[in-house]
Amino acid sequence: MTVLCLERALLPEGWAERVTLRLGADGRIVAVEPGRGEGEPVRGIVVPGLANLHSHAFQRAMAGLAEVAGPGEDSFWSWREVMYRFLARLGPEEVEAIAAFAYTEMLEAGFTAVGEFHYLHHDPEGVPYAEPAELALRHVEAARATGIGLTLLPSFYAHGDVGGGPPEAGQRRFVCDLGLFVRLYERCARAIRDLPGGRIGIAPHSIRAVTPEELRRLAELFPEGPIHIHASEQPREVEACRRVHGTMPIALIAETIGLDSRTCLIHGTHAGEEERRRLAGSDAVLGLCPITEASLGDGIFPAVAFRHEGGRFGVGTDSNVQIDAAAELRQLEYSQRLASGRRNCLAEPGRSTGRLLFETALVGGAAALERGPAGLRPGAWCDLVVLDPEHPDLLGREGDRLLDGWIFCAGKAAVREVRVHGRRVVEAGRHVGKDGIGARYRRVLARLLS
Repeated sequence: MTVLCLERALLPEGWAERVTLRLGADGRIVAVEPGRGEGEPVRGIVVPGLANLHSHAFQRAMAGLAEVAGPGEDSFWSWREVMYRFLARLGPEEVEAIAAFAYTEMLEAGFTAVGEFHYLHHDPEGVPYAEPAELALRHVEAARATGIGLTLLPSFYAHGDVGGGPPEAGQRRFVCDLGLFVRLYERCARAIRDLPGGRIGIAPHSIRAVTPEELRRLAELFPEGPIHIHASEQPREVEACRRVHGTMPIALIAETIGLDSRTCLIHGTHAGEEERRRLAGSDAVLGLCPITEASLGDGIFPAVAFRHEGGRFGVGTDSNVQIDAAAELRQLEYSQRLASGRRNCLAEPGRSTGRLLFETALVGGAAALERGPAGLRPGAWCDLVVLDPEHPDLLGREGDRLLDGWIFCAGKAAVREVRVHGRRVVEAGRHVGKDGIGARYRRVLARLLS
């Protein structure tokens, strides 16, 4: 049994010192003993690792490449055309190298697990690889190489618009029929069994790409595991759904497959009030990606109202234009401040905003990725993020002020050490395999951008 002694740690019941953690052989916590002081010392400020519940890893390599104004009005839709042109150059080697690099950055930034919403399936001409799950399996290998916890979410994508419209040329690498998708999923499921802590779910891409009939059939074919789906990201999507189906996207999803603990709706930015209340009253999780939503000009989700209604949320890095767990939480709170003209919007009076953001995202992210119990408690994975108490933004602070200093000031620069399933993967702020992974990424990027 591995035994660790945490100098200072955030437990579910609050802050504690000299916390002994006893770990099983699989990396799960067996016992938590505050004040005991036994085991290998872990010096610093220890918080549980967060789950990044929504990532498209390949987009990390195009960060900063869509920041030139176009001839018309730029939006999500014009950014999407840039993305389609970029991904046309990616093969299996590029996909794996980019994913591994992105995963090292997630670990260095305080994320210890990722939900990979994977929709890039085929070769650049839209032809399935001999191994239909080739690109999905490259993400499994990237997770294995970096040590990040992976929930793989292969995406079903069949159409180009609401109502079953034909896919565009730029979408040909995504498109599957149900038979091909089942084969792809089964291959992923076999591979994920060999990955420590690996989980698998499905990701019907959106009501733009999946009909209600297909969505219902997917839920029947895969009765276990998470179901993630983009919903109400753009007004155009909402308008098309109303025109074709006579209702809004989240309402359509709820009426088709329900909203329960398996469901994670991504973005939800333009949900109607009634939809938002229905989502908040369910066991589903809302996946917010504040930095990407700001980058794409998506809009601001009314998180204050959703929180007051009892809604659950986690955060994701989505396009990976910036990878920083603290920065996602900061951007979420700052978006509410910009919308309302007030400060400390999401916290209750007298409570730390950083603590509220962190704990809500901790629980919501773990639930969305089916990671098991959240936080440092028996039965949970021993996923630890160690913050540097000597960082200038953490000096002289205690308790929840440490979280406020990390989230609103220091960001990923304060992350000194990270352990996943008890195994150290980040030391002195740097992933232990960064040299080799980074060199491979640089070679791939040079080739892509030449």
